[in-house]
Amino acid sequence: MTTSSTSPQDASLEPVNAVAPSTLPPFDPRKAPFTVRNDGLPAVPAAQLTAQALRARFETPPVWTPELRREPRMTERVPAQAAVLVPIVQRPQGATVLLTERTAHLSTHSGQVAFPGGRVDPEDANVAAAALREAWEEVGLSAQYVEVLGNLPTYTTVTSFIVTPVVALVQPGFELAINPYEVADAFEVPLAWLMDPANHRHHTVPAPDGTKRQWYSMPYQDGADERFVWGATAGMLRNLYRFLSA
Repeated sequence: MTTSSTSPQDASLEPVNAVAPSTLPPFDPRKAPFTVRNDGLPAVPAAQLTAQALRARFETPPVWTPELRREPRMTERVPAQAAVLVPIVQRPQGATVLLTERTAHLSTHSGQVAFPGGRVDPEDANVAAAALREAWEEVGLSAQYVEVLGNLPTYTTVTSFIVTPVVALVQPGFELAINPYEVADAFEVPLAWLMDPANHRHHTVPAPDGTKRQWYSMPYQDGADERFVWGATAGMLRNLYRFLSA
């Protein structure tokens, strides 16, 4: 995978996870208490992670229930539609998921791991078109390499974005051109690793309203770097696990 930098496509676009800093008290999610909560759930077999099997699963979906649909609302923002691309790259050694790391200079959620994505614009034909456009604007992923399989159920974030995850196969050979305003890095995590509940941590912390906020994390050791996948991104991946294992 080759990356290069370009000027921002649209620096005015508001990130999916943006929220007023005063709304969400700062905390380090890596330090939050957790349990490995797989409940004896098996990993998705490798045979179900091939391109053919993934196409078949979306063509004939099983009866299933998403585990996570909504985070506690922590902003007065009017709900808005958003879309993210869940890009499953078809590598010879096994499928991977392309993820991004947000830039450190952003005022909110800096450095977090995310899918390429953002707000659905009026000009977008549908959520898939929005996800493809955002992937092009953020990391330069050309639609010519992308085969959209289908959508997962919406996931509403603490910032009142109603996010539709658009799952797609990505053929190798693409070159990324990272938008340095929004994205600090792009990397890939093996799909099989993400689809193994043994790698899913369940966190619980007190919320400002006296309730408890819960989320998953999936810390992936990428050489010397830990890619800390958590929050909405981990929640959507957990739903993908439920969909593929149903």
